[in-house]
Amino acid sequence: MGFLTRFSLKNAFAVFIISFLLILGGLYSFTRLKVDLLPNIEFPQLSVEVFYPGASPQDINEQVTEKLETKFKGIDGLKKIQSSSFESIAIINLEFPFDTELDDAEQQVNSFIKEAGLPETVETNVNRFSFGTFPIFNISLFAKGDQDLEQLVNEEIIPELNKIQGINSVSVGGMTEDILQITVDQEKAAQLALSLNEIKESINAKKFSFPAGNLNENEIQVPVRVQEKIEEINELENLVLQSKFAPNAPPVKLGDIASIEVVTEKPEITRYNEKESLSMAITKKQDANTVEVAEKVLSVINSYDDRLEYAIGFDSAEGIEKSVNTLVKEGLLGALFASIAVLIFLRNFRATIIAIVSIPLSLLISSIFLNQLDISLNIMTLGGMAVAVGRVVDDSIVVIENIFRRVRKENKAMTDELIQDSTKEILKAITSSTITTVVVFLPLGLVGGITGEFFLPFALTIVFSLLASLIVAVTIVPILAKFSFKKVPKEEKEGAMQRAYASSIKWSLNHKTLVIFLSIALLAGSGFLVKGLGFTFIPNEEQKLLVATFQLPSSTSLEKTNEVSLKVENMFAEQKDINDVTVGIGSRDFQTGLKRQNQANYFISLGDGVSVSEFIPMLEKEMEEIVLSIEPDAKIGIQEQSTGGPPSNNNVNIDLYSTDLAVLQDAAASVEDYMMKQEDLKYVSNNFSEKQKQVIVDIDPEKSAQLGVSGFQVLGTITDKTKPVDAGSMKLGGEERRVSITYDEKSKTIEDLRNTMIFTQQGPVPITEIASITESEAFTSIQKLDGKIFARVSAQIDSNDIRAVSSAVIDGVQNDIELPEGVSLEGGGGSDETVETFTQLGIAMVVAIGLVYLTMLITFGQARIPFIILSSLIFVPIGSLLGLWIADEPMSVSVMIGLLMLIGIVTTNAIVMVDRIGQNRTEKGMPIREALIEAGITRLRPILMTAFATIAALIPLALTTSSGTLISKGLAVTVIGGLTSSTLLTLILIPVIYEVFFYRQVKKERNM
Repeated sequence: MGFLTRFSLKNAFAVFIISFLLILGGLYSFTRLKVDLLPNIEFPQLSVEVFYPGASPQDINEQVTEKLETKFKGIDGLKKIQSSSFESIAIINLEFPFDTELDDAEQQVNSFIKEAGLPETVETNVNRFSFGTFPIFNISLFAKGDQDLEQLVNEEIIPELNKIQGINSVSVGGMTEDILQITVDQEKAAQLALSLNEIKESINAKKFSFPAGNLNENEIQVPVRVQEKIEEINELENLVLQSKFAPNAPPVKLGDIASIEVVTEKPEITRYNEKESLSMAITKKQDANTVEVAEKVLSVINSYDDRLEYAIGFDSAEGIEKSVNTLVKEGLLGALFASIAVLIFLRNFRATIIAIVSIPLSLLISSIFLNQLDISLNIMTLGGMAVAVGRVVDDSIVVIENIFRRVRKENKAMTDELIQDSTKEILKAITSSTITTVVVFLPLGLVGGITGEFFLPFALTIVFSLLASLIVAVTIVPILAKFSFKKVPKEEKEGAMQRAYASSIKWSLNHKTLVIFLSIALLAGSGFLVKGLGFTFIPNEEQKLLVATFQLPSSTSLEKTNEVSLKVENMFAEQKDINDVTVGIGSRDFQTGLKRQNQANYFISLGDGVSVSEFIPMLEKEMEEIVLSIEPDAKIGIQEQSTGGPPSNNNVNIDLYSTDLAVLQDAAASVEDYMMKQEDLKYVSNNFSEKQKQVIVDIDPEKSAQLGVSGFQVLGTITDKTKPVDAGSMKLGGEERRVSITYDEKSKTIEDLRNTMIFTQQGPVPITEIASITESEAFTSIQKLDGKIFARVSAQIDSNDIRAVSSAVIDGVQNDIELPEGVSLEGGGGSDETVETFTQLGIAMVVAIGLVYLTMLITFGQARIPFIILSSLIFVPIGSLLGLWIADEPMSVSVMIGLLMLIGIVTTNAIVMVDRIGQNRTEKGMPIREALIEAGITRLRPILMTAFATIAALIPLALTTSSGTLISKGLAVTVIGGLTSSTLLTLILIPVIYEVFFYRQVKKERNM
């Protein structure tokens, strides 16, 4: 790369122009980067939603779920299949490896759905899952004055929001719906043998419009259409009805046996701080810029500020901006600290400015590559920049220090030839050290799953920055040195630090065995710290947004759920630590996506100074006192809102399997009780649903055949008695409305059903003539994993030692709970994935060390030299583990990535020293010991400068307590500790190891 230095010195102005263009390009690219909290990762998961109106969980399981599961097992690469069958709906989740092409998988899924032979009325929907599927906003809307808020939202706001590029969906809860309600007099209808279904068919027969060929008029074809329709309510009232079961009965007008009116329905209720509102949830497209989309959404809503007011329940864009600003601040602080570190050592402002010019240049150049690869500006890329700040300055430091030293030593004017020679002297060292730092990230490709995907942008950011810093060091730095230093002060005498270091090298070389023994003893001693650290995937981070829910028995009405919720909301309003509460009653469940009239969901925003871990149990107890006093069988839960980031893997799962649902329910309840008593667990949940009383109408095939009654006729008659019949929609009076037909009196008891009459050709007969009606209990859902019915009791681990707690819980369940016969158990959870990821990262480190060895072997051409350099890595754990212990940080994925980085960073110092030793021996013919001492004295300052600059740059990141940066805190502590210990030991140990590897040559030189 020496030609770059020669070219730069000869074409300084051209290089400055190129640099200026790169700065402009970098600034432009940086502003164009999409801003998001997390990397744009699409999970290898597909979710199949199956709608089968009116079907029970058992029917859904037998007629839909089992058929689809059998088909889906044939999908290429399918890793796991989990299904939940509820009333009227089934949800099947399919999980694949991360290298799966989801387009192909989705195509196979759709193909298998068509081939499964599902009932005709079934509807299916296939969805993908990514970070982008999480709502970015939940906004509560309130009308001003007499404004019709729903009309404003439907006709103006939603259309405007849908125009925003990047919006995926806008859904609004709490809306009312005008329905054309036809209430039929049950007694009159029975006398005429008319069913609701017949009335529906008569209405639909009037919605008639079909093409009827063409007329040829003057050689022009004119299409003919035959149609019949009802356009006004009075026309509907005059609709003539005739029963097919009682042909002799007189025809009757619909208005004579039914009242027709427009009624307003509200399928869900939404409030904000006890005030009725509309609740708007907004999701963005996967690759959209979250902050930009959020700004445009608020801009649209603010344009209607004269007609509505709004309050934000949660805003992910605000959290993103906070995290981004925090990391930018810490990156800038890191750059400032690194600059101060360089200034302390160089004691020259011009030299310091030259050295740190690589920081902005390298980061801006890396922004160009990030923009080209469509990588967003998120906590991982910004974390990469913050970490890279201290490292990108290293090459420039070594170059400017060597130029500075050579000029002072030779007492000459600053010339192109001197600058070239000075740069060339350390070119091999900085090139190999940069390349070794880059190659350690290549094995990240071996780390599968979300960890590898999540850390890829982080690794790419550092790689681009380091390669750019190398180019800057051999081009820009020499030019700036040439123009900045016309006069250089004379060489200073050897300082006290150099003299003390030279003495310590001599002593160490004379006591090699003791030095090596003490180093190994320190390493072994640090190993005892590991047990006290704990193991976790990603350290727990408190969220100030809580998700709370209560669920009443499944038959509970929306009105009853609302009554209970009002009391809970009143209690929330009295809590000083709660800022605001957004509630949805009858709205979509946070986990399953199902709408439940018996459930209320809350978003609770807490104040900044609240201790979440202490507040949640207190709030849960308050909720229990209110809800359980009204309904003892209710279920209550509160937990922190997930950020939608990588899985924390801080969960433990107990999966129970049995074909006997009653036995399985008892076993799950026993395990749930046990886990609730464990101090290290929180948010215990049991996916096994409660039983619900149901009525079974069992048709006698022989009797029904004798009377000519089909099962569907019985189904229709019973349905008419228990719920409204949906008759589609009609445009009456210029307005499109949904039509609902119902009896004036619904069947409320089992006796009402037994008194139901079935219309036959032989006249009406009691339903009990052809069917038995009994009561029984059935489960409201059926859960299956890989085709086997199971119950999962899971909990989050409230500890930094995930592995220990997880193992203790699984062992405790197996040993302390006597499970019913026929129930099998499997324990697992995040601990398994954490161990697998740690193993993969361990393998990646071994591969990284191998790549570093190969790189140095090519660079230095001797097999022994790389071993000498790599010996510095042995002592990285000493400082890293001590630092983690002092900072009370557990072993985590962030820590493992930090250790991986250290493989590249630590070898840099050793390379700089060993390269100088080689030059002393080959170019100056020095004996080994003399070469070692001279190299140590010469390279002491650049080694300390680069290490100190890297450490200083990471200090703000290591000390941060800000939300959103904990993913990098453990990494920063690891690098600071490891770099500190390895640098200090490298300065002493490398000369010792060098003499050990060349002991014959040393012995020979002593005898001469």
